[in-house]
Amino acid sequence: MKDGAAEWFRSKWKVPKEAYLERMDAYLNGETALGWYLCLDGESIVGGLGVIENDFHDRKDLSPNVCAVYTEKEHRGRGIAGRLLTMAVEECRKKGVSPLYLVTDHIGFYERYGWEFLCTVQSDGEPEPSRMYIHR
Repeated sequence: MKDGAAEWFRSKWKVPKEAYLERMDAYLNGETALGWYLCLDGESIVGGLGVIENDFHDRKDLSPNVCAVYTEKEHRGRGIAGRLLTMAVEECRKKGVSPLYLVTDHIGFYERYGWEFLCTVQSDGEPEPSRMYIHR
């Protein structure tokens, strides 16, 4: 599923497919404990997220980051993103990776899943600062 997952994430976030493939390969080859999470409806990807070292922001000390959180519109409101976030936090914690960070412009969504606003960060190529959240 790696190729299809990389293409799916690319279609949502406009990051080159190769960047996703590189990070997925690192996880699958055991080079990093930071992985990728998908929700499937049959063989179709309906939600996903990743955990990477840094989500392209100026606070390199705030890492690792949950990135590329997305649920297909027709599947929203069913708790898919919440379950994926919980799964990522729990699996990282089992591997000794905690806390996790997340960059977003959303207010009110991530708080429902135990994330707390920490500070603002400047994301690469963005004119305005973004919100940085932490899950301890």
